[in-house]
Amino acid sequence: MKAALVLIEMQNDYFPGGRMPLEESVEVGRKVQDVLGFYRAKKLPIMHIQQISTRPNATHFLPCTRGVEFYAATQPEKSETVIRKHYPNSFKDTNLLAFLQKQGIEHIVIAGMMTHMSIEATTRAAYDLGITCTVLMDGCTTMSLEFNHMLVPMQTVHYAFLGALSPLYATTVSAADHMQTISTRLLAETA
Repeated sequence: MKAALVLIEMQNDYFPGGRMPLEESVEVGRKVQDVLGFYRAKKLPIMHIQQISTRPNATHFLPCTRGVEFYAATQPEKSETVIRKHYPNSFKDTNLLAFLQKQGIEHIVIAGMMTHMSIEATTRAAYDLGITCTVLMDGCTTMSLEFNHMLVPMQTVHYAFLGALSPLYATTVSAADHMQTISTRLLAETA
């Protein structure tokens, strides 16, 4: 089964100095950088999903700002596909599905921002479209939320959404375990 790495919203606004910095974004950025380097070394398909705000009164990912640009450590290379979107679901009004179908990709490995928003929306949409998913649980993060005057801590939000996705919508694994699995599979294919 052909798989591709899909990095969602690895953009400056979610990192320190951005308009909406997320908790643990730098640590997640390092994990994503490791996985990205691994996929590049193995010459496996990589896609970068870039959110660009088009809503009136948007506070982040504004066009023509530093915040909408990709985080330096995970910048796309020229040979890698960039898909721009305007909604949490990376498939909505984009050519992502057509691209995956054209490339024969049936499985996507998802990392990036935010677990409770774009990671969740994209994973569920992929499942509905017949694409299997792996979500790198330490390769994504989110933020604390407030609901009904109660603070829901970031870790609770993160793990609740990962728990809701797994096991039906996606397999959830650590970045290290995922890279080990890919290495083992590639080794078996060459034997």
